[in-house]
Amino acid sequence: MTTRSASAKYEGLGKDGKGHVSTQSGVLSDNPYGFGTRFGDEPGTNPEELIAAAHASCFTMALSFALAGKGYSAGTLETSAKVTLDKDGDGFKITKSALTLKAQVDGITPEEFETIAADAKANCPVSKVLNADITLEHTLA
Repeated sequence: MTTRSASAKYEGLGKDGKGHVSTQSGVLSDNPYGFGTRFGDEPGTNPEELIAAAHASCFTMALSFALAGKGYSAGTLETSAKVTLDKDGDGFKITKSALTLKAQVDGITPEEFETIAADAKANCPVSKVLNADITLEHTLA
C-alpha cells in the first residue's frame, strides 16, 4: 500500500566512522550519526532515537484513529517512547520500548480508554515490527 524510504551512508569504519542519514521526505537530510551520537552525547541522531520517534508517533496516531472510530472527537494525546539498547553476546539488541502516554479524551471512561490504548499499543505497525518488550503507562485526565 505505502512504501517509505530512508538512506544512510557511513564513511570510515567502527568508532572512527561517521554516518549521515536522510529520509525520503527530507525531514532528515544528511543528519549525522555514529558511535558518538549512539553511545555518547555528540550532536546528531541514532537508530534508537529514530525508532523511539517512530514508535511514539505510530502508537499515538493509531490510538487517535481508534478513539475517533469509537465516536470520540475531542482530546489530546501526548506520548514519549524510551527505546533500550542492551548488550547481546558480541553485539547489541533493542530489548524494550517503553511508551508513556498523557491523555485527555472528553467523555471516555478509564476502563474503555485502557482497552482502546492497549489495543493501539499491540496493533500499531511499529509495535508489530519490534521484537522487544513493549510497555505502556498512561494517565487520563
